[in-house]
Amino acid sequence: MSSPSSASAASAPPDGHPPVRRLKARHRHEPHRVATPLELFFDLCFVVAIAQAGVQLVHSVAEGHAGEGVLNYAMVFFAIWWAWMNFAWFASAYDNDDVLYRVVTLVQIAGVLVLAAGVSRAFEDHDWLAVVIGYAIMRVALSSQWLRAGRSAAPPESTMARRYAGGVLLCQVGWLGLLFLPEGDRGWLFLVMVVLELCVPAFAERKHSSSWHPHHISERYGLFTIIVLGETIAAATVAVKSGIEENDALGEVLPIAAGGLLIVFAAWWIYFVVPVHSYLRSSRQSFLWGYGHYLVFASAAAIGAGLEVAVEQTVGKAHISTLAASAAVTLPTAVFLLTVWTLHARHFKVGIAEQLVLPTAALLVIGCTFLGDKAVLVAGIVPALAVVAGVTLTAGRTERERRMTAPAA
Repeated sequence: MSSPSSASAASAPPDGHPPVRRLKARHRHEPHRVATPLELFFDLCFVVAIAQAGVQLVHSVAEGHAGEGVLNYAMVFFAIWWAWMNFAWFASAYDNDDVLYRVVTLVQIAGVLVLAAGVSRAFEDHDWLAVVIGYAIMRVALSSQWLRAGRSAAPPESTMARRYAGGVLLCQVGWLGLLFLPEGDRGWLFLVMVVLELCVPAFAERKHSSSWHPHHISERYGLFTIIVLGETIAAATVAVKSGIEENDALGEVLPIAAGGLLIVFAAWWIYFVVPVHSYLRSSRQSFLWGYGHYLVFASAAAIGAGLEVAVEQTVGKAHISTLAASAAVTLPTAVFLLTVWTLHARHFKVGIAEQLVLPTAALLVIGCTFLGDKAVLVAGIVPALAVVAGVTLTAGRTERERRMTAPAA
């Protein structure tokens, strides 16, 4: 029997453009399932919005408005992440790569670009119109995909699809409050709407689970993590380049650049050291894992913003204390380490020593905040040492297990 992907390829016309066909659930254990070029394009366009949010976070923190900047960043990043996540899980279950599916996906990309265009006004002028419109474009487009999937399915799958579509559309009504409520009430509305949005998948899949593919989902999250870390390196590189060229401050920014590079390298290593797809066995596990990646992605992107702030403070462009600039790097780094450990690293660690590596590293990174000009550099050394410790402990355990199972001479 041929796989769904091979069947899709066989039904495509000679010019390579697939016809419109039924949007049916794919098999959860379909072999050789990988991310598609459209999904990679989708990710890259979403990172444009993440970059805009990071730029505005830098400006807010550098100008001494860290609290307001972090709140706005959390709100904007949720809209980006939630729309991306919902598409990723839907695509894992239903992607048939026909013309209509492609067009609706491109509409969702257009929505995130509208959102990205409105990020600066949301931060600076508290004008959320473009952000809300962009988010609505993405979410309404996704609802149409769910309705299309529901028409091709039998109960209870069709019921699940309609619940998804209805829940997503109802939430859009609530988000309109950002346009009309007083500024002081928007934070509370944001919290309420986040809870409602997070409840939609649990409500929709109460009696029937979508057929997401564990390996495909873990790959999609991994690829997005790589892209976000790449954006972090790009942002930090621009900041360092500016500090050197405009202020001739190579000696001052070099420790920040070195520390930032160590942080990003260690973050990549720590995230990908375990085969997380083997852990995603049930919808409950996958929901918690998927939701927790809000902190993974947001903190990874915030590390880049923090490195920019640290460089600007070092060359005198940001009028904040060294302590505040250091915290802009160390706090998101600690959040990343703790969240990755909580979501999947701890499930593959054996023994108290292995389990304590990442939590201890996170605490030490927070302590680096108080080291003045050396804070970022030392904060980069700590997770690098955590990687070394993790590799050493795992290798030692593996060797002991090998000796115990080896046949006697």
